[in-house]
Amino acid sequence: MLSRKNKLFFLKLLSLFSVVRGYNILIIVLAQYLTSIFILAPHIRLRNVLLDPNLFVIVLASAGVIAGGYIINSFYDKEKDLINRPQKTMLDRLVSQQTKLTGYFVLNFLSVVFASYVSFKAVLFFSVYIFGIWFYSHKLKKHPVIGNMIASILAITPFFAVFIYYKNFDEVIFVHATFLFLILVIREMIKDLTNLKGDIAQNYKTIPVVYGETTSKRSISALIVISGIPIYLLLTRYEIGFMYLYFYASILLLFVFLLALWRSKGKPHYVWLHNILKLIIVSGTFSIILIDINMILDRVLW
Repeated sequence: MLSRKNKLFFLKLLSLFSVVRGYNILIIVLAQYLTSIFILAPHIRLRNVLLDPNLFVIVLASAGVIAGGYIINSFYDKEKDLINRPQKTMLDRLVSQQTKLTGYFVLNFLSVVFASYVSFKAVLFFSVYIFGIWFYSHKLKKHPVIGNMIASILAITPFFAVFIYYKNFDEVIFVHATFLFLILVIREMIKDLTNLKGDIAQNYKTIPVVYGETTSKRSISALIVISGIPIYLLLTRYEIGFMYLYFYASILLLFVFLLALWRSKGKPHYVWLHNILKLIIVSGTFSIILIDINMILDRVLW
């Protein structure tokens, strides 16, 4: 049996993991490596990619900045989250605000230090990234449209870090990025619908607050239709191997999502819609290996 002191310590660790969304960070780290292996640097030996110290530092710095971003976002949204997610917020409050802020500055400082191992340009990149996350959390997220757009750009920025590192400017990469960006924008807009009650209480000027739920649903529907463009291009113009299975599945899920969206009437429904988008994003991460399954064995043996 754990002592009371050990239980409290365990709960605080769990709280800290919840605050920094550790599970999200693990997915992003995995996605960065898979993207590097199968999309950005398919010509480089697998071992060299996995053991590349520069890539490791970039991924580590990205994880630190993202964790810090979740902390500062939690700090500014503490009152809103208490309304929208009371149970999670109570768990998060086991770690004091002072401790969270200390962790925020330490994580960002270490991320910049790690980036300095790669180059001065990497330091500038992550410094701008840190500032962008803070400015979004402090100011931009309270504004309609621009808040959704900036949140999605910040979410995709870690992939641009490895993209810049490998200097791979193939057109197909931008098409993949466009699809991911659109799904992230839709996810942010669904989050606004889910958090409508807290946003109204805290005077957040999101799309559903300012223009209404119907307008928000119409905008989401339009984005789903637009997301069909990169899907079509990836299925018809580029060689994506067995990853075509993922995009056909995404079409089906987005169709179900669209039907469910117009039948949704409250937070429980929007949570389910949000989970569908998370499934598309997370499964997309693992589906990267489908681009060339034979490459796995070839590059292991190479």
